[in-house]
Amino acid sequence: MSYAIFTDSCANLPGDLLRRLDISVMPCSYRIGGEEISFNGDIEHFDAKAHYDLLRAGEVISTSLINADAFLAAFRPVLAQGRDLVYVGISSGISGTFQAANMAVTELKEEFPDRTIRAVDSMGAGLGTGLLACRLADFRKDGLDANAAADKLETLVPGLCEFFTVDSLHFLRRTGRISAASAAIGTMLNIKPLLRGDETGHIVSCGKYRGRKRAVEAIVQKYAELAVDPEHSRVAITHGDCLADAEDLAMRVRAVAQPGELIICPHEPFTGSHVGPGMLALFFLGSHR
Repeated sequence: MSYAIFTDSCANLPGDLLRRLDISVMPCSYRIGGEEISFNGDIEHFDAKAHYDLLRAGEVISTSLINADAFLAAFRPVLAQGRDLVYVGISSGISGTFQAANMAVTELKEEFPDRTIRAVDSMGAGLGTGLLACRLADFRKDGLDANAAADKLETLVPGLCEFFTVDSLHFLRRTGRISAASAAIGTMLNIKPLLRGDETGHIVSCGKYRGRKRAVEAIVQKYAELAVDPEHSRVAITHGDCLADAEDLAMRVRAVAQPGELIICPHEPFTGSHVGPGMLALFFLGSHR
């Protein structure tokens, strides 16, 4: 029996892809005011405009990790059926969710010693994690067992490229990514940062540009420099309720190298709440980060 694939709803995958590739999703939750909202991971059913409009209006949206008990409850029935399991999740560098998954895996290995149970740290977020989950499904289709697939996936993690820019520095300041003084100066000078997921799974700045157009051009240049065999790979673009900008980025990406599959969708609510409306991101597998 083929192994089960799990990810979390930060993986940002469209529902049709989740169903076609048979990927299960651990739902994450976030809080708006006093209301806790659980998101099942199907980005097609996420009202991005309403979510990012709330952020534009000054609403503070808080996010929470998935605890170990939730992983135990989801994984145990699958293992009891005699199936192996591989989970690939949001970076341990930005969330405690992966640590919780590892705690569950350790406990379940004692309970199911004959089963293969693996957790792979994507060292990424959003559709970066999602692209890796899709590759797991590809490996399963190719006939790899759970251990071989997890081992192979871990070799791809160092080449997961995630480059993005933001429209406003306010949200990065609020979450402590930059200082209040830097945000004020950057806003006054129309400075747009280029950010990436680094080798330790943290979000870091890798450039500053005067104006959004130049920041987007820098993202495209990173794709041209780093992408490995994009013509036969999935590439993804996500946006914080700025579809026209995402479509423009897609046109520029295609002009460099037409991806085998190009996914364009809104950015999920969890990391999206920390980078804000107007964020624009490109995800692909490259030679290095």
